[in-house]
Amino acid sequence: MASPRIDGRKVAVLATNGFEQSELEQPVAALTAAGATVHVIAPKGPEIQGWEHHDKGRKTAVDLELAKAKAGEYDALVLPGGVINPDALRLEKKAIAFIGEFVKAGKPIGAICHGPWTLIDAGGVEGKTMTSWPSLETDLKNAGAKWVDKEVVVDQGLITSRKPDDIPAFCKKLIEEIAEGRHAAAA
Repeated sequence: MASPRIDGRKVAVLATNGFEQSELEQPVAALTAAGATVHVIAPKGPEIQGWEHHDKGRKTAVDLELAKAKAGEYDALVLPGGVINPDALRLEKKAIAFIGEFVKAGKPIGAICHGPWTLIDAGGVEGKTMTSWPSLETDLKNAGAKWVDKEVVVDQGLITSRKPDDIPAFCKKLIEEIAEGRHAAAA
């Protein structure tokens, strides 16, 4: 079965320096190929520095600085991992507020590897079944999530995966959820 098209949909990818290269670039490529308009949003531009596991990777252009981004203009959100990236974003009040708007609106959110860390601060994990990089298991459980060790987990529009090897499954489910649209808004 062919992947659904998501023409006309806008997707925000929130990241900062220290993002895992493949976890940003591959979802952006898959979403764009499926017809979405994708914007990389960061606290500061014009570029952010990627990492390939433990080595410095390539820089990626920032399409929009976070201070100018409006969650209401986007249909979905992607949160790439990398240890440094989500750890830094957790300290950015505007980033957590931006993520929280997607949570409250019931819009699809894809988070991979360490990306779910920011969802804890944004109030987006309680009662959800999800996965992540194994070191986040305790953090997610302590925040009220049910953690499972699976390639990809979908729970009411929240799409999570563990690591770069899971990206193909992550992208497939992300596109399916964006095609499906909003879920019931969080209480």
